[in-house]
Amino acid sequence: MLALGQRLVQRGHEVTYETWERWREHVEAAGMEFVPAPEYPVFPTQEQPLKPYEAVVKATVPTRAAIAARHPDLVVHDILTLAPSLAAELEGIPTATLIPHLFPVTAPGFAPYSIGARLPATRGGQLFWSMFERPLEKGLSQGRDELNETRRRLGLAPTERLHGGLSARLCLVATFPQLEYPREWPPAVHVVGPMFWEPPGAGVVQPPPGDQPLVVVAPSTSHDPKQRLVRAAVEGLRGSDVRVLASLDRRPALRPLKAGSRARLVNWMSYADAMSDAALVICHAGHGTIARALERGIPILAVPHSGDMAENAARLDWAGLGVRLPWRFTSPTTVRLATERALSNHAALSARARELGDWSVANDGPTRAAELIEEMLS
Repeated sequence: MLALGQRLVQRGHEVTYETWERWREHVEAAGMEFVPAPEYPVFPTQEQPLKPYEAVVKATVPTRAAIAARHPDLVVHDILTLAPSLAAELEGIPTATLIPHLFPVTAPGFAPYSIGARLPATRGGQLFWSMFERPLEKGLSQGRDELNETRRRLGLAPTERLHGGLSARLCLVATFPQLEYPREWPPAVHVVGPMFWEPPGAGVVQPPPGDQPLVVVAPSTSHDPKQRLVRAAVEGLRGSDVRVLASLDRRPALRPLKAGSRARLVNWMSYADAMSDAALVICHAGHGTIARALERGIPILAVPHSGDMAENAARLDWAGLGVRLPWRFTSPTTVRLATERALSNHAALSARARELGDWSVANDGPTRAAELIEEMLS
């Protein structure tokens, strides 16, 4: 969202950005007006026992006030933030939805999203997954009922759409089209390409010296607090003929890591810089990390942790862009074997990854998203 806001400012638009206070400095540095968003836990706590849709109702009130005070031509909201969408609707302002990852809506014959199953290659496989369409629709209907109760409490009419939180006019999917399964796309949905933003000040980190292949370990910033992946990668590759550059994501090592002479651990690093010379990126398969690696033309060893990471890893495998290792099997030995497998097939994987890197050079995600926004408002 920061990348999109920056691009809109550069194209001459006035942009107001509502988000949590921790991002104020970056928003204002990009030339946008900052508005503090209501802050509350994503999930209920003992101190704030708000259910998700109750939190949406509460957040919609101040967000609506901010929108009413500025009366914008358009409100762009993240797929997970419903309050801005509902507040805009209450004020009669059109909305667009930014989806900063794969399009999560399945199509006939697809496996359920996020379970980590690849697109079926046979008719039999499609028929098998089609058996799950009815229970999935039942779950979506329940979600729609909860959304409609929220809409009722805000004075809005119910919606019949199963994915009522997504804009019916414009959805911007910020991923590589090469990671999306072939499908008939809804007219309002556009795959624009990734949108990259990194906090400044990470600094340039030098990898260990040598000419061995460089493996960058880029763990999730919000998962794996026990550093299981970093530990498995550093210790598993200690005797391999590779160099290792690993980030601790601003978390001190819980206990000493047995790193060899060709490994370097850093507290934080710019992935854009660190991945430029890498032969392989090992990560949890969060979308931001895999998109950055692919933008640099680097294949990936994906060790998905939770959320949509299994889906991302399945798409990498399907598209010939990397190797995946199930989280439950993560150990120094399995990471070493999976790394050896990826490097043994490096020519094919890196050739495919470079295709996405070339695509990224020719297709700027924030620019394409800004163009679609401008077309919507013209």
